[in-house]
Amino acid sequence: MSTMVSDRVKNMAESATLAMAAKARELKEKGINVISLSLGEPDFKTPKHIQEGAKAAIDEGKYFAYPPVNGYLDLRQAISAKFKNENNLDYSTDQIVVSNGAKQSIANVFLALLNEGDEVVVFSPFWVSYSSLIELAGGVPVYVKGGIESDFKVTPEQLAQAITPKTKAIIYSSPCNPTGSVFTLEELTAISEVIKKHKDIVVIADEIYEHINYTGAHASIGAIEGMIDRTVTINGMAKGFAMTGWRVGYLGAPLWLAKACNKIQGQITSANCSIAQRAALTALTTDLAPTVEMSKEYLRRRDIVKALLDEVPGFKTNLPTGAFYFFPDVTALFGKTDGNVTINNADDLSLYLLDQAQVSVVTGDAFGDANCIRLSYAASEEDLREAITRIKIAVSKLY
Repeated sequence: MSTMVSDRVKNMAESATLAMAAKARELKEKGINVISLSLGEPDFKTPKHIQEGAKAAIDEGKYFAYPPVNGYLDLRQAISAKFKNENNLDYSTDQIVVSNGAKQSIANVFLALLNEGDEVVVFSPFWVSYSSLIELAGGVPVYVKGGIESDFKVTPEQLAQAITPKTKAIIYSSPCNPTGSVFTLEELTAISEVIKKHKDIVVIADEIYEHINYTGAHASIGAIEGMIDRTVTINGMAKGFAMTGWRVGYLGAPLWLAKACNKIQGQITSANCSIAQRAALTALTTDLAPTVEMSKEYLRRRDIVKALLDEVPGFKTNLPTGAFYFFPDVTALFGKTDGNVTINNADDLSLYLLDQAQVSVVTGDAFGDANCIRLSYAASEEDLREAITRIKIAVSKLY
């Protein structure tokens, strides 16, 4: 009966991060001591006061009915206030849709916006799901690549060359998954000047890693003059609040697009979990101290991992300024062998490291750069030191 599966599913790529994580789990279940650096999953627990907010909501017994599709009003009010106070973004509560994770927020936007054949300019390297979600909605991803020499950042000139009459949207993340790069306000302003020349293009800013930012300042493109009415700002609770499993994402968008996203969500999942929403409300209306401390710890780990990676033969790394990833260029290892396995590409290296070092990473090909691999440092210092020691030993066997 597998022949009955739709073409859209047949053509859809499996998430590379989830696939590598699954392989790592299989080996762990066999008793092999695999260290996973493949998933972007904070290794901190959800802060206690957020957990207590969820427990209080259960005890009150008021939140067992279906919530409004776009989220409880008080949560949307808190998100609106957060956008205004932290990002200088003016989104009313009617312009906000709370979803089952930021991934659903992005999917809603593409389904609401794209017709068959519409193009979406994707700043590359990019989060693995962008391309599949664009294609699922009938769109065509157009990749514009920033290299390691420019900290993987796309320039305004590159963007201008990529725009065609079919361009409907532009999407980027900052801080970026997988590179950890962060666009400055000056860089986004220059990019916005290109976008302003095309009145029918929407920009989608994925800011899910906003609070894991080592530059001292987060910039939102929607806050730039003339951009709010054509910007969708994506965010959520997963990364900055260690709430991945709670599945709370949200967007702020022009009213016409927010209404369209609400309509789509109403037919697919309806609202986000009621109790998860109460936890999110607690997170957004209380002290950010735990989030700040987590970010400080990620910064400390970044510096440790950078020093260790600099000692790995064949790895070329820049210094990420946000998120919790390294994206080293590993082309110096292509063509090398340990006598049994030849490393022809990043896929081969990822599998080699899983087999020989018992460390799971993700091939950069899934993120739009086949010259790189992605490593997450959302792990304990002990695991990070051990993992990179293993990687160094395994790579040293290649000649």
